Amino acid sequence: MSDVSLPSIDRIFGSRPILCDGAMGTMLYARGIFINRCFDELNLSEPKMVRDIHEEYLLAGAELLETNTFGANAVRLRRFGLENKVAEINAAAVKLARDAANAVREKHAHHAYIAGALGPLGLPEPERDADVMIAAYREQVQALADAGVDLFVVETMTSMAEAKAAIDAIRQVSTNLPIIAMVTVTDAGNVSDGTSPEEAAKLLAEWGANAIGCNCSDGPQLVLDTIERMRRVTSLPIAAMPNAGVPSCVDGRSIYLSSPEYLASFARKAMRLGATIIGGCCGTTPQHIRAMRSSVKAIQSQAEGVAQVGDKPAAAVIEPAPLAERSQLGRRIATGEFVTMVEIVPPKGFDPSRELEGARMLKKLGVHAINVPDSPRASTRMSASSLCLQIEQKIGIETVIHFTCRDRNLLGIQSDLLGAASLGMKNILCLTGDPPKMGNYPDATGVFDVDAVGLTRVLRDMNHGLDIGGQSIGASTGFVLACAANPGVPDLDMEVRRFAAKVEAGAEFAITQPVFDLKLLETFLKRIEGFRIPVVAGIWPLTSVKNAEFMKNDLKVRMPDQILHRMAAHAGTPEQSRAEGIRIAQEMLAEAQPMVQGVQVSAPFARYAAAAEVLEALLVPVTAE
Repeated sequence: MSDVSLPSIDRIFGSRPILCDGAMGTMLYARGIFINRCFDELNLSEPKMVRDIHEEYLLAGAELLETNTFGANAVRLRRFGLENKVAEINAAAVKLARDAANAVREKHAHHAYIAGALGPLGLPEPERDADVMIAAYREQVQALADAGVDLFVVETMTSMAEAKAAIDAIRQVSTNLPIIAMVTVTDAGNVSDGTSPEEAAKLLAEWGANAIGCNCSDGPQLVLDTIERMRRVTSLPIAAMPNAGVPSCVDGRSIYLSSPEYLASFARKAMRLGATIIGGCCGTTPQHIRAMRSSVKAIQSQAEGVAQVGDKPAAAVIEPAPLAERSQLGRRIATGEFVTMVEIVPPKGFDPSRELEGARMLKKLGVHAINVPDSPRASTRMSASSLCLQIEQKIGIETVIHFTCRDRNLLGIQSDLLGAASLGMKNILCLTGDPPKMGNYPDATGVFDVDAVGLTRVLRDMNHGLDIGGQSIGASTGFVLACAANPGVPDLDMEVRRFAAKVEAGAEFAITQPVFDLKLLETFLKRIEGFRIPVVAGIWPLTSVKNAEFMKNDLKVRMPDQILHRMAAHAGTPEQSRAEGIRIAQEMLAEAQPMVQGVQVSAPFARYAAAAEVLEALLVPVTAE
């Protein structure tokens, strides 16, 4: 549809970001309404409950309320014997949302818009007759329009045929009300009927949607990936409304574990990808919306600040030095040399003497660089940058500093990176970081202004002499940019897409998570052939069968049964177990070496000699300081 007279989302909202509400179903469920009830019918039998939930979302900052009509069409209401109450249920839903909006506006001067919500019909494919679907939607749409909605939201569409039917029904009833149309995608990244996000974006625009996007799905990251792909093929406003993560069953209830802070981080990322309509789906409570509101306000303030700058000329872009000139590790990577690294975890206190002695020993043995994690598993330890600085200054061996997005906002990220550059630290591994709930202080909050992809872009810009606002920092930081990869994840398609995004953002080499099944590494390397950068394989010398079982069961590392059996067969003494773990690691290194350009060996429980033993066939001892 190309009618230029179609209504515009901008006519209602302007060009600023708009914050939507969260999950009505989640809030009803939390109030004891179980899923065998018809949630839409509660507009008639429990009107105060529905209105109260609307008011909670408004007081949290929502500027757009969706009516409680996700399944209020004849097809879905028929399951409850309510197919004759379509008009009554939808009219009551609009009245409850409007009454809540009016009450909050009178008390708090907070204006909100009312969107008539249309969900999927849920018909099996053989029954998806276009006329039947349009008729079902048209009845619902007519009731919503007559009751006075400001716009329509077509959401959680798993079938493009149903999405088209919903849009066609709206346009038959009303040509002057805007439509936000959103699909939901599977773990594979496509709509359930196989339609890609790019094709879905094109079709929704062609059929007459005024804004398009993605909602529901398995959490924020999948929605971010989807809207990023949609943005490439459309100029329409983008909507993003994810689930609050993947639900877990706790005491018989479905609980969504993504924190409000994580959804606030999602909101910032979504808006940076071009989304202007932000909200939440299943599991998203008023607490999530309140946190997201802070992000929306921050982005609005940034936009206003940029507008006040006027026509200030852009800072000059600096071309960074070639990779081989930025650090010794960069030179080794650039020239194709096989690199060796050992991971040294910072101490839990402030005395790094054991770690420094380990670095001294590894340097003498010929290890090229020391990898230093940034509070791994969200544990409280000495800062990675402090230990890196001491290793480089006191021991004289290069380090690779792990830099996470968990603990710093964008200001702190840039400040710390500028400080690292001024101190001569050049090799940075960009990581999203483990969430605080994994660590020993689960009540701590995570920041996550950006993820690993965004962090890589920040570093790339700094290498070109620019901060995130495009302002000059005076010179190139000269960083060597590394990214992480995990060949053993269950969803390899998603990992490959993320890896491609990291490479596009500027990553220059990659370090994998510990790999115990080299077939997984081989498969991953084949999948990234079109955008491969040098890959350093992670190797972990197991210390016991208990260690192997912990990694398999607690850390979800893919651990072949063969390795478990070998470790169990050598469980007589700790020395025998460690020796077998080293043998397994040496065998893996020998097999992996032809496939990769380096190896990073971990040192479990600070056993640096064990890591060196794994590498002994590759090391050339340093004979002079």
